[in-house]
Amino acid sequence: MTQNQVLSIAKEALGTAILVGGPILGVSLLVGLLVSIFQAMTQIQEQTLSFIPKTLAIAAVLLLLGPWMLSVLTVYTTNLLTQLATFASY
Repeated sequence: MTQNQVLSIAKEALGTAILVGGPILGVSLLVGLLVSIFQAMTQIQEQTLSFIPKTLAIAAVLLLLGPWMLSVLTVYTTNLLTQLATFASY
């Protein structure tokens, strides 16, 4: 396994992780920001208030984008496993 192959695998893995995790993190960040702005406007200082909206938003994202995320992960895993024989050869 050459250095270029290792870098290619790492690059593809990081790209897939960002592609799959990005929407979840982005929605969580946006909902957390909106809840904190709401808390600042109303002066409600309850720390647990942001958990329920974030949980519901993440569940909605997973319901909407779950099949797409699964297909991205399936394509990545399929490519990795099909290239496994070439990675093992010296």
